[in-house]
Order: sequence, then structure tokens, then C-alpha cells
Amino acid sequence: MERAIEDRWRHLLTRNLAPATATVCLGDALHALNVFITTTTMPSVVVELGGVSIIGWASTVFLVAAIVGGASAGFLKQRLGARPALIGAAAVFTMGTLCISLAPSMASVLVGRALQGAGDGVIIAACYALVAELFPARLVPKMFGLLAIIWAIAAFGGPLLAGLLTETTSWRVAYLVNLLLALTFAGLVAIVVPRTTRSTAPVVVPFGRLAAIAGGIMLVAVAGITGALAATVTLIVAALGVLIGVFVVDRSSPNKLFPSDAFSPRSIVGTTLWVVLLMPLAQACTTVYLPLFLQHLWGHGPTVAGSFTAITALSWSGAAMIVANIKAADLARITIRLGPILVAVGLAGASLALPLMQHWLLALCQVMIGAGFGVSWAFLNQAVMTNARPGETDTASGLVPTTQSAGYAIGAALFGLVAQSAGLSDALDPATIAHASRWLFGIAAAFALTAVVFGFAVRLRPADARA
Repeated sequence: MERAIEDRWRHLLTRNLAPATATVCLGDALHALNVFITTTTMPSVVVELGGVSIIGWASTVFLVAAIVGGASAGFLKQRLGARPALIGAAAVFTMGTLCISLAPSMASVLVGRALQGAGDGVIIAACYALVAELFPARLVPKMFGLLAIIWAIAAFGGPLLAGLLTETTSWRVAYLVNLLLALTFAGLVAIVVPRTTRSTAPVVVPFGRLAAIAGGIMLVAVAGITGALAATVTLIVAALGVLIGVFVVDRSSPNKLFPSDAFSPRSIVGTTLWVVLLMPLAQACTTVYLPLFLQHLWGHGPTVAGSFTAITALSWSGAAMIVANIKAADLARITIRLGPILVAVGLAGASLALPLMQHWLLALCQVMIGAGFGVSWAFLNQAVMTNARPGETDTASGLVPTTQSAGYAIGAALFGLVAQSAGLSDALDPATIAHASRWLFGIAAAFALTAVVFGFAVRLRPADARA
């Protein structure tokens, strides 16, 4: 009985834990709100500054920088301590936000997005690590449940706030909302996060491999704007070569970024990571292009267009709560297989709903996509953690959010290439948008179907199903 009382939600708000709860939640809120502000405002940004053909780059450069920042967070924490690392990351994020808000061109926006991503990657990775450090083990599940609620709130309020500010003032003002959150977060970190002793041992950050990952993904993004078939093919082949080379070098390195069986089709960890990569890769199509199409094909304003994107996040949170109490491995295995199936069907439906201008069908498709992630994501994480090879549990677990970000980044870059091939340009005429939407969402559905194949290869032991 005593343990049940100690496990209650209200214990996150006791005098000892409330400041830590506020700090971690604000770090997560900063990330979540920025996602929905960007999704809602970016169509207005590219129309004003001229950059429809590279709208995907706004996501790609952010996510590439976030991958590097997130992968570097552990090394920075050892070298500097958690408090300086987080305050420095908040400062970098603030500089990026100002760069976007004051941007005279798309080039400045992309620089700002890269700075935001670098800061955001460190903040999220460090905040997740702080959950284990600042909270008793019995309250960790409750804390992660609270973070899911934060995402749901951001999904509802972010598009509404950003849309209203964009329609009544400017998209530039919408981005400034981040400043208040970032400064408050830095202040809380200075008060709440304890000082830690810096590591005296040399900390080697694998910047070479991190830079190669970033460069490989950006090569795909560049391939999307070359306009020449030979150059496009060359860049994509080069990107694949660089990314494969990173894995080869990493396997013989003493400070590994990846578990030894990462993306191996012969291991549970490897097949699970393919699902973790391919589902976000497919969903990147909606993140980048859905608000743009809703505004210029259906004639909606930023607020309504952003709200359609929020449906996915709300459905994700709702579905995750529904399956949270599943303990049977057989049921967990079903949800893992069901997740990518729902995403594939939702994306295929969107390829029909957009050109036909069927609001109810598109809303249903967004629900299916979000539910697909919600029912499977916790169990995919656990499949990686519980099946990691001895000594690689931390490395494998840490690779899940990095792989997720890589999926979104690669997807944004690849769909930029598809959009260009489908004739999408700054003109944004309805006929071209309708044609491009069929290709974009149809190909996205094909990637999700590939995730379905890998999902059927994922196996769970009876003890693994603990959402």
C-alpha cells in the first residue's frame, strides 16, 4: 500500500521534485512547441522569402543538427557538466530562433534552423538523462507519461498559437514565443540542475563520424534541387556510400556510436531499428508538405492547416495511453505489426484525400498515422533495449531517438526530390499541387509498407512487454 501511494502523480509536484519536474517538462515543451510552430508557419515563410523548392530543407538541417547535438550530449555532459551543457544549448537555440525571426532570406532561415537543431538535440537528450538522475525509479514511468501529456498540449496549442500570430501579425512574431521558453528553461536549469564534477579523463567526441552522418543526409537534400538526373543519382549514391562507411568505421572504433548489430536484418535490434527509421521517414511527407498543400490547394489559413498536423500528435498520445497497460508479449507483438500498417494505410488514404479535397478522409488518415505510432512506439523502444547485446544496452537505447530524427531528416530530403520531380515549384498552382500530392503520399505509403515487412520480423520475449 505504501508503494502505491508513493507512485501517485502528485508526488511529481512535491517540494523536492516540483522544480525538477518543471525543468524537464519545460525542456520537452520547448522542443514540442517549436515543432508545431515551424510546421504551421513554414508555408508562409517560404512564400514570403521564396523557397518552396527547399521547404524540406528547413526540417532536414534542423534534424541533422539535432542528431549531431543529441549524439554529442553525453560527451558534453561528461566534459562540461549537465548545467553548463544545458545552458549553452539553450543559448544556441535562442540564437537560432532570433536568426529565423529576423531572417531576410531563406538562407538565414536555414542557418537559424541548424542552430535551433543543435541546441534542441542537446536539450532533449540531456533532459531525458536527467529523468533517471533527478527522480526516484518508481516515478520515472509517471514522468515519461507527463511528457506525453506535454506533447499533447503542444499539439493542440502550438498550431493554434502560431496560426493566430501568423494570420494577425507575422510568422516572425510566432517564432519569438520560443525566446520566453528558452530563457525560462535556462533559468530553471541554473537553479535546479546540480553542479557535477567534470570528467578529468579525456573525452573523445566522434565528430568525424557525426559530421559524416550529417554530410550524408545533406547530400540527399542537395540531390533534390540539382535538376540534372546524372547529378542526382551521383549524389544519392555518394550519400549511401558515406552512411554505410560510417557504420563500417564505427564497428572498429573504441567509442562506438551504434550497437554492433545496428540495422542488421539478422538481429531483433537491427530489424527494429529499420522500423524506427522507416516509419518517421514515411511520415516526414505530412510534416513538410501537408500544411503547404492545405493552404494553397484547399485555401485554408495557417491555423486550420496546422491543426490537421496536430491531429497526428494527439492521436499518437491517445493511442499510447490505450496500449500502456499491455503486458502480454503476443499483444505487444501485434501492436508492433499494426503500427506501420496503420501508417501505410493513412498515407495511402491521404494521397486520395488531398486531390479530392475530402476533409473527413484526410482527418481520418491523420488519426490512423498518429495511432500507428502510438500503438507501437513504446514496444519498439523496449524491443531494442531488451534485446541489445551484453554491454550495449545504453548505446542501443540511445540510438532510438537518433534513428527517429534521422528518419525524419532523410524523409524530408527524399520527398524534396520527389516534389521537384513532380513539378512542384514556387508557383504553387492547384493542378501541380494535386499531382504532386499523389506522388508524395503514395511513395510515403510505400516506405511505410517496407516498415511493415521489418515489423513482422521483430520478436518480443514475454518479459519485454512493459509499456
